[in-house]
This record gives sequence, structure tokens and C-alpha cells, in this order.
Amino acid sequence: MQGDEIEVPKEVREFMIGGAEETILGQKNGAIKQYRYGNLHIREYNDKFLVHTDKIDPREDPFGHLVFDAPEVLIGLACAIFGGPQIAKFFFNNKFKKPSATSKLLSSILSGYVGYITSKKIKNSLK
Repeated sequence: MQGDEIEVPKEVREFMIGGAEETILGQKNGAIKQYRYGNLHIREYNDKFLVHTDKIDPREDPFGHLVFDAPEVLIGLACAIFGGPQIAKFFFNNKFKKPSATSKLLSSILSGYVGYITSKKIKNSLK
């Protein structure tokens, strides 16, 4: 997200830009629906709209959007892919057998989640 979000209460004005497309791209953050119009990301809630501008439209350049607007997603994925199996190997490996697929999967999920949350907190503290 670039800058802060703008809140538009529905009681003040029912708001929607002509040509905005409903999308599943982006974090809903509890929204009923979300829309995109170029770099504009609009989340609709029961009582308001929250609007912010992304640096890169994810429909045009998904990877660029992840790098510049949502790096926490990439960090979480990297932690899951590279960290999870290593954690499973370290904690669940013993002399008799290798870590199970279940322990690798659970370690990957936990590692990805921790990486995502930590990098999101760092990103938000830098704003």
C-alpha cells in the first residue's frame, strides 16, 4: 500500500468509480467486496469504503505488485519454501527416520506465517 487509506463513509455518499472492476486480488481485510481501477484498490464494508493507491496494478504485473506493494507475501512464501523443511529437519529428525511430510508441511506453514506477520509489522512500522 502506498500512503494511507482514505475512508469514505457510506452515509455521506454511496461511492463507486465507473469502470472499477470487482476483484479477488488483494487482502480483503474483512471487506464485503473489493474493486480495482488501475492502481486504485477499493475495499467495500457495510458502512464505508476504504481506498488506497498501489504502486503497481496486480492485474498488469502480479510479481511487480508483490515486490513493491506486498513484499510480506513474498517473504512469507520464501520462509515457507526454504525455512519450513529446514526447521522440520532440525526439530523432527532423529537417527531412525527422516521428518515426515506432515511435519515438513506444518513447519512450512508456521515458518511462512511467522515470516509474513513479522515482515508485515516491519513494513507497517516504516510508514
